[in-house]
Amino acid sequence: MIGAYARLTRAEFERALRDPDWAYTFVHELLDAELEETPPTDEARCHDIDKAWHALDFLLQHLGFPVDIVFGEEEMPGAQEWSYGPPRCLTPEQVRAAADALTATPPGRLVEGVTPADLARADIYPTIVWERGEPLDYVTAHYEGLVTFLRAAARDGHAVVVWIS
Repeated sequence: MIGAYARLTRAEFERALRDPDWAYTFVHELLDAELEETPPTDEARCHDIDKAWHALDFLLQHLGFPVDIVFGEEEMPGAQEWSYGPPRCLTPEQVRAAADALTATPPGRLVEGVTPADLARADIYPTIVWERGEPLDYVTAHYEGLVTFLRAAARDGHAVVVWIS
């Protein structure tokens, strides 16, 4: 299970909300295009946080983060399942709020006072990693990439679609 993101212009986002089938096709075309040519994270239209999604959600909730950047704030109306449930989204305004909050949340703060054992006790996916006591560097590395991606989305006034695949 991988946390996946796509950023959409305002016009694309408005169309996606009206036509979720179009959104599915469009986002998968973006994904295919970026598989062939991988742009830098601050230019990419798509991003994934691999299996770090659940740990990031746990850590961000632990901090009381103001925007749900892991699962999105709202379900995309009328959308079917893209993999593990329907996609969710962040409006351009929510992306901006997230980017502002991310600026105040360096990776060290994200994991401050939290150990792999804490994640294992909370049954955070993939549990086996935390039971082995592997460091949280994996999570902070994916966090840093997500920060770059969301800041770029905010810079460009984009909305973001989120799903677990």
